[in-house]
Amino acid sequence: MAVKNFIPALWSARLLANLDNGHVLGNIVNRDFEGEIKQYGDRVKINLMGDVTIGDYDGTDIDGPEDLTSEQRELLIDQRKYFNFQVDDVDQAQANVTLMDKGMARASNALSQKVDEAIAQKYVEAGKQVGTDEAPISLTAENIYDNIVDLGVALDETNTPRDGRFIAVPAYVHGLLQKSDAFVSANNEVAQNGLVGKVAGFDVFVSNNIAKVEENDKILAGHKMAITMAEQILEVDGYRPEKRFSDAVKGLHVYGIAVTQPDALAVMTATRG
Repeated sequence: MAVKNFIPALWSARLLANLDNGHVLGNIVNRDFEGEIKQYGDRVKINLMGDVTIGDYDGTDIDGPEDLTSEQRELLIDQRKYFNFQVDDVDQAQANVTLMDKGMARASNALSQKVDEAIAQKYVEAGKQVGTDEAPISLTAENIYDNIVDLGVALDETNTPRDGRFIAVPAYVHGLLQKSDAFVSANNEVAQNGLVGKVAGFDVFVSNNIAKVEENDKILAGHKMAITMAEQILEVDGYRPEKRFSDAVKGLHVYGIAVTQPDALAVMTATRG
């Protein structure tokens, strides 16, 4: 790729597409405010409306209108990640594949892993907990289904919508689920982007980026409304390094993640039984 043929807009769009395909935990969040960010440091104010009072009507005058209340949350674009790599002219000429394309794909995957790791850390803001670091749930093939049901009950107690719930698990938990006849019979198709099926009303995502505290896994479950995220590829520049015969490309990725509905998010602290 000669630098004169480098088109930043096309590379930027391709990178973001790859980034989306690389996310696993990126599929358990909403992107409702993504179009409102333009750069690092942007802040999006999010208003959460309070309850409306319901009164008994006896046929006489009703009370005057109440003031609607709202609680404000903030989505801050506070993360910046970059990549910067080069492809030697000799390597490019001898390669059977387009090395720059491969490099961009690897950069995209690495960026997506960083985002997923950040999403996994949001377990600390979950409104519901099943198990603790002092008393983690020891998961086995015999009890895995019952414990996932307990997560569902915890979310039912906060009126979290049942449609669109997720659970993000490490690989060994998926292995336990595959030993369950109910899970296997209900999930005959292999899905993409980490989605492997459904169990107890949850879409099941498998990720190697589940947060850990020592030997305890922090398994997230909830609804997409719980976490909001916004990301942008701000810069993708191609250039010729001054002291090398090579083409190089560098890019800047910014993002922010916020828990806006903690009662719609639950965490199970678990260990491999």
